[in-house]
Amino acid sequence: MKKSRVEALTDAIVAIIITIMVLEFKIPNTPRFIEIFDSIPELFAYIVSFIFIGVAWYNQHYMFYLVHRITKRIYWANNLWLFTMSLIPIVSAWVGRFMDNIAPQLFYLLFFTAWNIAYLILSKVILNEMEKEHDKTGIKKIKNMCSYQFLISWKFPALIIITAIAIWIFPPSGLVFSLIEIIINGIYTSPDGDKLEGPTVK
Repeated sequence: MKKSRVEALTDAIVAIIITIMVLEFKIPNTPRFIEIFDSIPELFAYIVSFIFIGVAWYNQHYMFYLVHRITKRIYWANNLWLFTMSLIPIVSAWVGRFMDNIAPQLFYLLFFTAWNIAYLILSKVILNEMEKEHDKTGIKKIKNMCSYQFLISWKFPALIIITAIAIWIFPPSGLVFSLIEIIINGIYTSPDGDKLEGPTVK
């Protein structure tokens, strides 16, 4: 299966998700600044989700560049990853509208956990294909990714547990903790991630 086809499908779905998120953000009913301030929670949820998508897409693009071909398993693992991401407009709108409530924050945490698991599955499936092709360089690069290292370590379940507890104490902390994890993964991306060039099919 051509990588370009799967990459095009992925890019299109990600673009649609971002568009839906923007449309969920309500325009103030009056020209007063106070209306904007009333929308700050929704704006914050949108910003967190937008950064989340940006970092997620960047890391997925990096892995797809490294793998030589797209197998059925990679295709369906990528679809699972996209499915979990497609829930962002729903969870983002709900948590933004009810920032101080526990249920929406826990739902966002549940979504965040599901997405990370789907991303880890995609990483593992790609690594499995690389092992079959004896691509030691590609395997090393993916295993050295900050996001991969985080998800296979004790830090991931620890963060989920700590965040769940923090939500019961102070609900908005759920979104804040998610933002911190996203920013860290965004900063510590692979050093050669911005040097990718050339054809995507080898």
